[in-house]
Amino acid sequence: MTDDLAGRRCKPCEGGVEPLERPQAEDYLDKVANRWTIDAAGKAIEKEFRFSDFHRTMAFVNAVAWIAHGEDHHPDLELGYGRCFVRYTTHAISGLSENDFICAAKIDALGA
Repeated sequence: MTDDLAGRRCKPCEGGVEPLERPQAEDYLDKVANRWTIDAAGKAIEKEFRFSDFHRTMAFVNAVAWIAHGEDHHPDLELGYGRCFVRYTTHAISGLSENDFICAAKIDALGA
């Protein structure tokens, strides 16, 4: 099912739509690879990726940036030696949209 989301494109979101409710978000979460979680407020999905060195971490960050640019949907990233924490939310609606899960699936498709 990850392939299904990974094959989709993000739709522009300028606001004016309701964010996904938690049950809807959990349905989408089932379609992406495991270890993505919904935050306590139900407004973001997040996952930490681990790497053996800083070079691999930065290669991953650059690949995520390439996905974000192509989809025009950008995550919050926290990184350090051997790790990158990725958090997606749709800022225009202060919550989750399908776009967040599309990008998560594309990141998982990287095989990191």
